[in-house]
Amino acid sequence: MTSSSSLMRAAVVDAIGQPLRVTELARPVPAQGEVLVRIHASGVNPLDTKVRAGQAAHARQPLPSVLGMDLAGVVEAVGPGVARFKRGDEVYGLAGGIGGLQGTLAEYAAVDADLLALKPHNLSMREAAGLPLVFITAYEGLVDRAKTQRGQSVLVHGGAGGVGHMAVQLARALGAEVFATGAPAHAQTIRRFGATPIDYTATSVDDYVARHTGGEGFDVVYDTVGGAVLDARSPLRATTAAMWSAASAGARTSWRRCRFAPPPIRACSRCCRCSRAVAARTTARSWRPRHGWWKRASSCR
Repeated sequence: MTSSSSLMRAAVVDAIGQPLRVTELARPVPAQGEVLVRIHASGVNPLDTKVRAGQAAHARQPLPSVLGMDLAGVVEAVGPGVARFKRGDEVYGLAGGIGGLQGTLAEYAAVDADLLALKPHNLSMREAAGLPLVFITAYEGLVDRAKTQRGQSVLVHGGAGGVGHMAVQLARALGAEVFATGAPAHAQTIRRFGATPIDYTATSVDDYVARHTGGEGFDVVYDTVGGAVLDARSPLRATTAAMWSAASAGARTSWRRCRFAPPPIRACSRCCRCSRAVAARTTARSWRPRHGWWKRASSCR
């Protein structure tokens, strides 16, 4: 923490491809509808590295800038018109780092109150900071687009990854029977998250479709890998099936038919609702997300 109340430390990227530079910046003041958050932890996602490299056409950030999208922290002050939060509240959300908004790799951020939710008590700051972007991505694909229902069969490609392990747990919470592809080393992790692991290195698509669905195919296929994995359509049930992909092709996100790839700038406008959905789930005894991803969160204390 800096000694002056008018300053804060932040990690700044000056130009595309440049390393993060820790410096002091003016501490933001919350405007109308904003909340000043003292950031305890900031999640780091692959998209953040793409923004820094100038490879995220759908999530641009003018440089120099503070990057980082996910945060968890404590409300320091509220701006005019904010009634839902008060000083001392523990909050989290997908709050900035693109579109000219200050990112979360800083000690403080002035955040639109609609992009925040109260942090569930059963999550640490580090866990909560690792949750928003990956959960929102999984939620939009499985809930908003695929309309996943209880009793359906769901296949998640890459079930041990950041988005994948959220998709597995969300599909389970929705009452689906879940299967997930992964490397042999990830089988135990996938099983712990609640899915039946499928070793893609040793089992063909036809084989695992026959074994797990009797050859009929899965009701929903959620892809986090892309490429040839996404082009293999045979995992789908012949009728009433849905395939969505959160993988992007290079620097450009594909919106091809049967693909789901949500630009995070759209997800930002949805963060409040999705974060509240996370809060509702994680405070219920029936479901608590189990993390591996959150361990990559960085502390700003």
